[in-house]
Amino acid sequence: MLSEKQINEIRSHLERAQNPIFFFDNDNDGLTSFLLLQRFVGRGKGVVIRSFPDLNISYYRKVEELKADYIFVLDKPLVSKEFIERAKKDNLNVVWIDHHQVDKMVADNLYYYNTFHNDKKNEPVSYLCYKITGKKEDLWLSIVGCISDCYLPDFYSEFEKRYPDLGLNNPKSAFDLLYKSEIGRIARILDFSLKDSITNVVNMTKMMMNVKNPIDVLDENNKTKQIFKRYNEINGKYQQLMEKARALADRNMIYFQYGGTLSLSANLSNQLIYEFPDKIVVVVFISGDVANISIRGKGNVRKLTLEAIEEIPGATGGGHENATGAKINVSYLPKFKEKVEELINKLYK
Repeated sequence: MLSEKQINEIRSHLERAQNPIFFFDNDNDGLTSFLLLQRFVGRGKGVVIRSFPDLNISYYRKVEELKADYIFVLDKPLVSKEFIERAKKDNLNVVWIDHHQVDKMVADNLYYYNTFHNDKKNEPVSYLCYKITGKKEDLWLSIVGCISDCYLPDFYSEFEKRYPDLGLNNPKSAFDLLYKSEIGRIARILDFSLKDSITNVVNMTKMMMNVKNPIDVLDENNKTKQIFKRYNEINGKYQQLMEKARALADRNMIYFQYGGTLSLSANLSNQLIYEFPDKIVVVVFISGDVANISIRGKGNVRKLTLEAIEEIPGATGGGHENATGAKINVSYLPKFKEKVEELINKLYK
């Protein structure tokens, strides 16, 4: 958890920022974190980050285009040194709020807040941003971000009282809400909307900056027409992939590999581990000569992931203890799979 001092510091940064830019990760935790902060101060623009794993220097052009006077980075485990140095050259402060298990970066113009460095905990950034803003009317946005990151927050009971028709009574887990409730349906709609074109994502975020009630997201009308169109398009493909992946659940490890133009690995791996909690889930999306991998499971899959890619040239990876991602060259997939199977036999026998 952030300390009171840190919360007050972040609020001060927000109040000083007259034209902030918010860079956020390409998932619901990132999206809702941006929305919570932007709606709190009533100003600023959001930029979704689709690069993996870092926020790299190529995104700095958005700072210049928007003439930003403050930079906020949300739910991103890595920011390139070049990006921070360029901001310093322009006398811009960077406020970075994260929860991943990564080394701390230090710079004169960088204000870095990561709960993992506070108490080894990793509450979603959307949880932290709600604690920063405290706007009761935006409580539901934080719930969307939290359950998408498999986290049931301490203020869920308050949400249930406010929106009894959207949640569940005494859910067993965050993923119970994600897959079995109306607030979960809102989360899935927004998540798939983030996988649209940049233009449509910008339009979606503009709409979400002004939504007054979560029910409005479920109402199909001219404002929500595109997000429902995209949701329906992706959901059809997603359900087909899920059906194929479920068929592989007769072994200790569910290893599912697919290709195409759309990556749904995080979504697939999350639902698979929810349905098969005793398995190790490895979902591989192949795009050209790159394999993007999502791994979920009991125990320390972060350790498993890092050991599996340790001897693979150019491989990157990391994440949380039970949920990780990695990127490798396709040519090393057989070696990767063999190593994962070896580690599973060693660590989970």
